[in-house]
Amino acid sequence: MEHLKWLMPGMKIKRWIALIVLGVLLFGLGITIILNTKFLSALEKNILALASDIFSDKHWLFGIVIIGLGIYCIYIGMKYIIRSIVETLSPTEVDDLVNTIYRKRSLQKGPHIVVIGGGTGLSTLLRGLKLYSSNITAIVTVADDGGSSGKIRDELGILPPGDIRNTLVALADTEPLMERLFQYRFSWGEGLSGHSFGNLFIAAMTDITGDFETAIREFGKVLAVGGMVLPSTLETVRLKAVYADGSEIIGESKIPKVGKSIEAISLVPQYIEPLPEALKAIASADLIVLGPGSLYTSIIPNLLVNKISEALVNSQALKVYVCNVMTQPGETDNMSAGDHIRAIFKHTGQRKIFDYVLLNNARLTASQARKYSAQNSCPIKLDLEQVKQLGVIPVCAPLLDQSALVRHDSAGLARELIKLILKTW
Repeated sequence: MEHLKWLMPGMKIKRWIALIVLGVLLFGLGITIILNTKFLSALEKNILALASDIFSDKHWLFGIVIIGLGIYCIYIGMKYIIRSIVETLSPTEVDDLVNTIYRKRSLQKGPHIVVIGGGTGLSTLLRGLKLYSSNITAIVTVADDGGSSGKIRDELGILPPGDIRNTLVALADTEPLMERLFQYRFSWGEGLSGHSFGNLFIAAMTDITGDFETAIREFGKVLAVGGMVLPSTLETVRLKAVYADGSEIIGESKIPKVGKSIEAISLVPQYIEPLPEALKAIASADLIVLGPGSLYTSIIPNLLVNKISEALVNSQALKVYVCNVMTQPGETDNMSAGDHIRAIFKHTGQRKIFDYVLLNNARLTASQARKYSAQNSCPIKLDLEQVKQLGVIPVCAPLLDQSALVRHDSAGLARELIKLILKTW
């Protein structure tokens, strides 16, 4: 029978099962000594005689010692059975087994969080949030048409995997080497150069399973992702921008290169259905976070998918927009925090889809300011009164990562969001 395989040679648990059995017998023996029952008859008399010699007339004390010894044997047996099993299934976690189990159990009790966006900003946010909860759902845009993702999209006819790959890696609980592998980008090879290994993996998995959504789930299993990553839609979609001068262009990667002020963004085709799981996640969320990320090419495209904005309006969750630290050349030039919010509300039918905006108030270093000024990028102006007039509560905090690049600090950003949800619960 199947369960008898536990007793086969090489399983390395028989000795520990025997130790547990011994512990149970000792525990029972200790109880009988304390209660002075006739359960063990002649054996008990001999044991009680020995107890009298050692403990005088306090045989109950001897019973407590035997119970303690039995509990210790049970503990050691259980510990090494679990260790043997975990060592086989996940060798890297054996040395820190207790902390690993405690951490994972704690994360399972964390708040249900939905994050919406795309690009590196979303990955930065997730690296911090995964330290507080494993109940995270990332809803990711699929309008990317540049680089490796664009080539895979055009040549293989599947949704662009780039932003989804970055999101999965950010949520992963795996070895650093595995993360480096799936982020590895080929710099050589005809047809391979420029492609990310992770993108190719998702493409291959899509072909094997016949379904992009299934491919994402399987990729998540490989990386031990704590949470879910969902495309906002499974339909093929492109972005169209209309500029202030009335000109238009189609293609996510082309939009920032035009260098004109963007008037509006729309999807082509215009009416596309969302993934049902995305709507369910929004409805059951405790916290919903938009951004950080490119305003017109990462955040707003998700909100244009049919029913997504409506689901956000109807959600009872705490809803927060994380505004970018810097303006993005060709996309948000000279736009303030209030301008970002107005643009989002404009594209969602003037509906207020979030309650708070999280803003960075830390200053750039002189070298950072010079570097980004040369790229026509500057810190986003914090026009707090304008933000308040839009019905949104501004929350300011120092959120800069201490590096040469100006970006959000993952830990600090997550900490402020968790503080906000604890404050409002």
